[in-house]
Amino acid sequence: MGDDFVIETKGLTKQFAGFTAVRGVDLRVRRGSIHALIGPNGAGKTTCFNLLTKFLEPTGGTISFNGRDITRARPADVARMGIVRSFQISAVFPHLTARENVRVALQRKRGDNFDFWRSKRVLDAYNDEARRLLDDVGLSGFAETAAVEMPYGRKRALEIATTLALEPEVMLLDEPMAGMGHEDISRVVELVRRVSKGRTVLMVEHNLSVVADLSDTITVLTRGQTLAEGDYAAVSANPEVRQAYLGSSHG
Repeated sequence: MGDDFVIETKGLTKQFAGFTAVRGVDLRVRRGSIHALIGPNGAGKTTCFNLLTKFLEPTGGTISFNGRDITRARPADVARMGIVRSFQISAVFPHLTARENVRVALQRKRGDNFDFWRSKRVLDAYNDEARRLLDDVGLSGFAETAAVEMPYGRKRALEIATTLALEPEVMLLDEPMAGMGHEDISRVVELVRRVSKGRTVLMVEHNLSVVADLSDTITVLTRGQTLAEGDYAAVSANPEVRQAYLGSSHG
């Protein structure tokens, strides 16, 4: 594997009781790029994410990260190496403030425990870094707001802040724009562009205008297989891609 690629899969396959969800996928994610996985419903996108983060074990094929075989690694080990996933359904503590949510994520760097029992003085040491991360995602005005009271788009920004707190080398974003209105989408697009500096982003996204705006490389999956790959101009001109999306609700 060349140094240019941070994640590489070869022949990645996942079967469920006779159904093949992912079939022989060769994926190469270039270091420092924004790479999108797209495809109609049931194409295998989320299964690929689950395989990369080791929430699922592959039936066949290999996964490499920075040239190291991680095919059989545990999810916690993969996260520690620097592959961190932001979940499709907002994964924050609803009744903690934005600052407290980020602070909990920062505590992960101490080890496996969340240190809830530690003194206030120890925990307050995280506050400056938490504020900086909130500033980075445009949430400085929401630091003391409970997550449950935040608008949907802002809650997604908080989720990205908690992901950044884990200092990922690769961020996997699972439908970051899902359920958002136009104004929130514009804000989160700019946020993803900003946080991608100095790291690699792999995202599953249905909104093709977002994909066109953000992505360096796009991999199109259909029925668990790679249909096409390239930049947006090449992929959108591909007649097989057009056919796969024909009549689908994604646009």
